[in-house]
Amino acid sequence: MRTMNRWEQPFRGATTLQEQINRVFGDMVGRTAEESNLTPWAPAVDIYETEHELVVKADLPDVNPQDLDIHVENNILTIRGERKFENEVKEENYLRVERAYGSFSRSFSLANSVNSEAIKADYQNGVLTLSIPKREEAKPKQIKVPWRSQQGLAEETWTGRRSSKGLAISPALSR
Repeated sequence: MRTMNRWEQPFRGATTLQEQINRVFGDMVGRTAEESNLTPWAPAVDIYETEHELVVKADLPDVNPQDLDIHVENNILTIRGERKFENEVKEENYLRVERAYGSFSRSFSLANSVNSEAIKADYQNGVLTLSIPKREEAKPKQIKVPWRSQQGLAEETWTGRRSSKGLAISPALSR
């Protein structure tokens, strides 16, 4: 009579090769105590477009606005700054540190349709808002084209709006 033995996975409980390599190299680099709590980070950013401007919003809680460097070079918008680790509380008193600290840099390509010389910046409640106006030639323009239907009962005006996505035409009924 044969007995059936349960087969156990041979590598159960063993760490993966990637975990072992990360542990070896992490130990070899030898971070200082302060650096071990600081991880690189990049603030979350929303970018949207209106008829007249491009808007960039970046979440920067606990970042001093004086520590921000915002500049445009060759149509590349760069936001740099630093969130500093609070030294008011002793490191051994922390039970958990999940927020990232340290320097950050985010860069975004800008279209030629914006006026990078007229950027306005605002910082409220930990949110940086950059408003970048569009150049006059890039703003939407309305072109009215009147025409009369064959019955002559109604006259429609077609309105075209130029945007960064092309020319959109929609009818506007008038009597």
